[in-house]
Amino acid sequence: MIYLKTDEEIEMMRQSNLLVGKTLGELAKWIAPGITTLKLDRIAYEFINDNGAKPGFLGYGGFPASICTSVNEVVVHGIPSNQTLRDGDIISIDCGVVLNGFNGDSAFTFTVGEVDPKVEKLLATTREALYKGIEQAVENNRIGHIGNAVQTYCESRGYSVVRELTGHGIGRRLHEDPAVPNYGRRGVGALLKNGMCIAIEPMINLGSKNVVIESDGWTCRTRDRQPSAHFEHTVAIRGERADILSTFDYVDEVLNKDKS
Repeated sequence: MIYLKTDEEIEMMRQSNLLVGKTLGELAKWIAPGITTLKLDRIAYEFINDNGAKPGFLGYGGFPASICTSVNEVVVHGIPSNQTLRDGDIISIDCGVVLNGFNGDSAFTFTVGEVDPKVEKLLATTREALYKGIEQAVENNRIGHIGNAVQTYCESRGYSVVRELTGHGIGRRLHEDPAVPNYGRRGVGALLKNGMCIAIEPMINLGSKNVVIESDGWTCRTRDRQPSAHFEHTVAIRGERADILSTFDYVDEVLNKDKS
């Protein structure tokens, strides 16, 4: 069942997603060669709790951590560990919080030190594809418009789109209907209505689209072990425009400061 949100509920979701953006921005300050993904998880846990919320992922379906830390060929759902980030790595951090009874959810793929230009281009294209999808998240379009926009943008540039994992509806529950694939045909799928809230999250691979799930039951990686990128925003359908509830502003502020 698809739950339509009131304007008041959407504003509450905006607050949840704002905290997710701030958490990703806090983590951006720490991402560098030598840090462990477990350390990043602890930073996120403390930051979320200090801001009066709870990690949305911790314990969800048995997931053992507050954030997903997916390094290099790991597409999504990487479990924080004593793995140390190295120069040239990329790491996707997927973060969720629960604040005032509503979920926020967003993801960003970071570079660690100096990264291969081919991988940098993959990240840039995946982030751009997210916004191509968001442009289609308007009233009276269908879910297929979003997936088609992401798919055509990425595949035309030589990348592949993961099929097994999708975006999703979001609200009081982390995962609600409808599923939001990153591929498909325009005019197909659920009709987008004012008040729908969805998480759009392209998962794009440098090599083949094929993935495997590791024995831990969570970690999803590319079968060919080529890098994968992941960016995600939570948006609300608001007539002729998508209202982006999450933000990368805090991440970009840190990253741009590091470059200056």
